Parts: sequence; structure tokens; C-alpha cells
Amino acid sequence: MTTTSPLGLTAKPRKARPPTSTGRPVWMGPPNRVLTALRGLILTIGCAAVILPFLAVVSTSLATQEEVTANGGFVLLVREPTLASYQAILSGGVVTRALVISIIVTVAGTLLSLACTIGLAYSLSRPGSLGSRPILLAVLFTMLFSPGMIPMYLVVKQLGLLDNLLALILPVLINAFNVIVMREFFLDIPGELMESARIDGANDLTILARIVLPLSKAVISVIGLFYAVGYWNAFFNAMLYISSPEKWPLQLVLRTYVVNETPMGVDQVSAGSDSLPPQLSIQMAILVISIIPILLVYPFLQKHFTKGLMIGAVKG
Repeated sequence: MTTTSPLGLTAKPRKARPPTSTGRPVWMGPPNRVLTALRGLILTIGCAAVILPFLAVVSTSLATQEEVTANGGFVLLVREPTLASYQAILSGGVVTRALVISIIVTVAGTLLSLACTIGLAYSLSRPGSLGSRPILLAVLFTMLFSPGMIPMYLVVKQLGLLDNLLALILPVLINAFNVIVMREFFLDIPGELMESARIDGANDLTILARIVLPLSKAVISVIGLFYAVGYWNAFFNAMLYISSPEKWPLQLVLRTYVVNETPMGVDQVSAGSDSLPPQLSIQMAILVISIIPILLVYPFLQKHFTKGLMIGAVKG
């Protein structure tokens, strides 16, 4: 079939070029084997750079004193794995107590932060809310200017929160970036749904609970993951505000006994043991325990990660 232009010229339709046997379009030409091999080599090196250190940490945590000594430190492939290090640190010592404190702070802090962030973001997303614009400007202001460490410490001290676990939650209860992302997500929800609910007599709390939240599972999962990771990995606030070692979270114990390489005694590791596994194995076991919760939670939320973050950050 031919087509005729306004000038009276005819043109024959161009035939589509079939793809090559490799599935690549003809215009791309044959694959360059050197570049393909180079990409594979770079990818292999990158994977090894990620996997090998993690494998060394796990293997060392399972190694005996003989293997640690024979390898001069880190063990890449353990021959006789043992759980002695994990049994020692999880038998009622400092690490067990710190693990419980970290779980409590992470769960309570994440729930409180999500509740406050959802309430603030929803109120800022509704047109006509009282004081919504000044509050929004104040939230944006905190993203540009930080109060600093000393003012924060003085505020925590004046509130009587020093050496209190609430000092690990309240100063970082709401993150401005998370509020903005969730607000933009709420703005994308069709207003007709809320107007129809108002006509049926629903108030703001009912609309939030029965309409907004069920439609916002993706962004809530992502923001919850952000808060949980932040609370779990936080150690600096604990170092500033918590002075009692029995109230230390796991990350502060990790910093003290792994980063600073402070030796751990029998009374600090195990409540009912007279001997200790290798110090390096104990340190690596603490490191593995601090990583496992995030590794367990993230795969279940990964499917919501891109959708929840990109929709709330790009649209609106």
C-alpha cells in the first residue's frame, strides 16, 4: 500500500527489519564479545566485593579459636562451624539485653512515628485545614536548617529525658522528608472519594481509616521501613543521651565492642559460662545479629518500595 503526500508524491511503506537470531534489532549490530566479557567481569567483581566480606563475617562468627588463629583473623570458609559465639552472647549477657532494648525502641518508635507522620501528612494534604500552610512551611524549614547537637541535647536535658529510652524516640519522632512524601501521596488520592464519604456522613477520622489508609499501603510500608531502619541503626543519640550501660541499644554495644575493639568479659557475654569463644568470633556474631532483622523484613516490603516512594515523590 502506498501513501500520497499533499504535494502529490507517493511513498512506499518501509518494511520492518526482522530481528537477528540473537533477538537484537538489526540497527544495533552484532554483540561485541569484548564488551560483553568486560561487563561480566565488572559485575562479577562487584558481586564478589559485596558477598565475600559478608561471607567472611558469617564464617568468622562460626569459627573456633584454632581456625581464627590459623587464618590470622578472619575466616573465609569455616571447616568446623560452631554456634558457641551465638550461644554465649544470647545467654543473658549485655548483647541479649541490648537486643531486647533495640527491638522495643524500634517497634515502639516506628509505630509512633508512623502515627504522627500519617496524621500530620493527612492534615496538610486537606485543603482548608487550619494553619496548614504555616505548618507546611515549618516542616520544610526543618529540612533546610538543623538545630544542631548542642541545642538538641539541651532540649532533651530540660525535658528530663536523659538516660531514658524515650530520648531515642521523641527527638526523631517525625522526619520532614517522610511527611512530604506521604503528603504528596495523599494528594494523589481522588478527592471525589472523600467528598462522597462526607456526603454519607463520614468524618475525617473515618475517611482516614477506611479510605485513605487502605489506599496507601505502599507508601506506609516504605515510610515504615525508613523509620524502622533509622531506629534500629541509630547509635549516636544513645551515645549522647544514655549513660547507663544496661540501657544501651544493640548498635551502641556494636560500636563499643566491635568498632572500638573493647574486649568482652564473661560477665558481659554469658551469665552462666566460665569460658569464652574467640573475641573476634563474638564481635562478628554481634554484627550478624544486628543485620538479620533488616534482612528478614526488607524482602517483604521490597515490592512496595519503588511504588510507594516514586508515586509520593514524583506526582503532585
